[in-house]
Amino acid sequence: MQWHIEDVHPAAYDVSARLALMDDLGVWAQIVYPNAAGFGGQKFGTGPLDPELQLLCVTLYNDAMAEMQAESGDRLFPMALLPWWDLDASVKEVQRAKDLGLRGVNTNADPQNQGLPDLGERRWDPLWEACASLDLPVNFHIGASETQHSWFGNSPWPSMGPDEKLAIGSSMIYLANARILANLIFSGVLERFPTLQIVSVESGIGWIPFTLDALDYQMQETAPGATEYLSMKPSDYFRRQVYGCFWFEQRDLPHIIETVGVDRVMFETDFPHPTCLYPDSLGSASPGLDELTPEVRYKVLCGNAARVYSLPVESS
Repeated sequence: MQWHIEDVHPAAYDVSARLALMDDLGVWAQIVYPNAAGFGGQKFGTGPLDPELQLLCVTLYNDAMAEMQAESGDRLFPMALLPWWDLDASVKEVQRAKDLGLRGVNTNADPQNQGLPDLGERRWDPLWEACASLDLPVNFHIGASETQHSWFGNSPWPSMGPDEKLAIGSSMIYLANARILANLIFSGVLERFPTLQIVSVESGIGWIPFTLDALDYQMQETAPGATEYLSMKPSDYFRRQVYGCFWFEQRDLPHIIETVGVDRVMFETDFPHPTCLYPDSLGSASPGLDELTPEVRYKVLCGNAARVYSLPVESS
């Protein structure tokens, strides 16, 4: 089946239509993540490209996102792309994103696949220092690298049909973010930069308690040397510096959120992806959300996002 622009909801690309839809759904503000260049901008690393043109594309995109944020009346908050192939340019773009009023950054989760050191190497420390000092969270969207996106394509067996492949690939790619978080923790990045905030985007939260238990256990059983440079358990780093996002999950939410950390979970609608909760995001989520206390529900629906993204929201 071929889809055309006429088949796409205008709110997917038009600011006025998006705001009207948000009003209908009872959503005041949304965080917007990049798409066309890859969820982590990894497509900039494919093919022979002009470095100056690449950098120009990134800066023009971020300029356009700042304009969109202003056009929305500070209700849409796009995340900045980074020229991840150039560390000095990335650090400069972090500062420029801050100056533009943008509230966070996206980057390639696996630059080692495209000729650069992995994010655990000390080479990247100036980037983490810049993001931490400017209070700009680093967002790792699922599929934010060539490696991560391969989870989507390689998880289904070849004999599966296209719909089944989409369902399996979409489910498995959530779990790819567990790998990113594990590497960030064991690399010492969160130890060296204790105020750096990380957001795991569109990945769900149900897997997080098990993953944290596994990392804590394996640190003691198979990597005791990590205690020489890590001052805390992996789960402690998560509860200090990492956020998880969910949308369709409803089962046992109070327990999962309490285990992950009530200050570390955010609700998302995932609009306009096929897996989103449209046309009634809050209504679809209400069976799970209704089980939360008013205090926790406020944090999950508003307070945590307002804090990490520095949104102009009054506390309740």
